[in-house]
Amino acid sequence: MRTLAHLSDLHFGHLDRAVLDALRLAVNQACPDVVVVSGDLTQRARAVEFEDARRFLDALPSPQVVVPGNHDMPFFNLLRRGLWPLAKYRRFINSDTEPFYSDGEIVVLGINTTRASTLKSGRINRQQVSASCERLEHCGPEVTRVVVTHHPFDLPASHGPSALVGRARMAMNGFARCQVDLFLAGHLHVSHAGSSALRYSIPGHAAVVVQAGTAASTRGRGELNSFNLIRIDRPTMEVERWSWDAGRSRFARVLSECFRRMPHGWSRVPGSARD
Repeated sequence: MRTLAHLSDLHFGHLDRAVLDALRLAVNQACPDVVVVSGDLTQRARAVEFEDARRFLDALPSPQVVVPGNHDMPFFNLLRRGLWPLAKYRRFINSDTEPFYSDGEIVVLGINTTRASTLKSGRINRQQVSASCERLEHCGPEVTRVVVTHHPFDLPASHGPSALVGRARMAMNGFARCQVDLFLAGHLHVSHAGSSALRYSIPGHAAVVVQAGTAASTRGRGELNSFNLIRIDRPTMEVERWSWDAGRSRFARVLSECFRRMPHGWSRVPGSARD
């Protein structure tokens, strides 16, 4: 079995320090095999924000797979945004914006969906999909393949399709050929878990698509701060949402959803969701 801690949208520079301290404790107590952070580590891509984010990451378990978000590029300095959009991210967080981890049971691949030409939305291109599949296709059939992006491939019912990562359908068709099992993303500050088959309907392929809320930002958009713990023990996968409990000043599990690998792909186990 492998456990992934999935955090997103920390937004250093616009967060609650009490929540952050409890988050660090909760993630460490969970003892995950891999920590995944799906972008927006900072609010305005300032050096001091990246320094704080770096210290926080250093206090969490390793290995880690971290990708940038749209807030991790300069917002006001258009010259820096155009010429060196992720220079500070590369300096403080990781020089590789598309990191890769493999341990024989799971493979976790990060993909950079940020684009300097847009302030909010993201995009994935054919070259990224092709390069990713080249790395994933050499894995054995029992290895769980995980793709991490900032911008999501699926959405809760409250959001329209314009919030999807650009060229999502092209990418999903490509990832179906290399049998990606799990997609992790953030960006919307709203938690969500479901099957890719509901949106994409690709014969022979159905992946689990999980979105994390904001882990520590005060910009909750109606949802409490949260993160996910994903427990993979093929042929089952359990997605747990852990939310901030202000009364107890800690994170607590509030929802667990179970998925099972079937001949056509992953599907939700009926009646498995529990508080």
